[in-house]
Amino acid sequence: MLFLISVLSFGAIHMAPNSFMGGELNPNMTPEAIAQLRSIYGLDKPLFQQYIDWVINLFTLNFGISFVSGSQVSEVVADRLPVTLWMNIIAMVLTFGLSLWMGVKAALMHGKKVDMFISQFSLISFAMPSYYLALVVMMVLSVALGWFPIAGMHSLEPPEGLGYYIDMAWHLTLPIAVMVFVGVGSLVLYIRSLTLEILKSDYIYFARSRGISENKIIRYYILPNLLPPIVTMLGLSLPGLIGGSVILESIFGIEGMGQLFYLSAMSRDYPVIMGILMMSAFLTLIGNQIADAVLLKLNPFVRR
Repeated sequence: MLFLISVLSFGAIHMAPNSFMGGELNPNMTPEAIAQLRSIYGLDKPLFQQYIDWVINLFTLNFGISFVSGSQVSEVVADRLPVTLWMNIIAMVLTFGLSLWMGVKAALMHGKKVDMFISQFSLISFAMPSYYLALVVMMVLSVALGWFPIAGMHSLEPPEGLGYYIDMAWHLTLPIAVMVFVGVGSLVLYIRSLTLEILKSDYIYFARSRGISENKIIRYYILPNLLPPIVTMLGLSLPGLIGGSVILESIFGIEGMGQLFYLSAMSRDYPVIMGILMMSAFLTLIGNQIADAVLLKLNPFVRR
């Protein structure tokens, strides 16, 4: 699967119009300079040979050299990776935690005002484009009220010590909040639907007929049955830890993996694009395997 992804991605990227070495993005480049650069980066070879050389280097974790910066792709990615990881890990934990609480709460209060409110909130979240919400909160909370910075990761003169991380958290509050708001919608509706199906099961009726409290029903009957699909969705969420949010990082001016991917696509920086794509594909496949392994531990009947 990883091989097929690499072939399709490599071919699609090289078939895209314009190129970094073609002179379209920089009309001041002379034909001699273009030919020299293409020779240095191996772009004068047949496409099949370029792919073979790239795969051979990939086995040694050598993703190539960035056309834009001239640095190793691994170094460029390592500089951008930490902030994206922290943003997405925090957003993912908050999203799954809030979605689980809201989805179960809505199902237990089915047909009541709480259920209607959570369902309407989820529909708004599900339909809200992240770029639109980001611009709205930026205009209201940053420009009009001045509660949060408009963009960036740090102040012009960031404090030292603990204040440095507090300043960073202050700058990242809005993008993380937007990621959580946009992400909870579909997950809440999914968990609510699953919980309603669980509440219709015979073992729930039997547990309630024995006088078991609602808290114990939630803890011992509902949550264990919700874990398998949630674990599967967590596994599929792993690629987002690398790719990040391309749109949000570009809007808020955060120097993360999402912004790096966008800028690399605009400048046709093939090595960086392929490096990020392969990391995301690898995490997707590994996430599926981890989710399957965890499911076998949670539910031994899956082995049958």
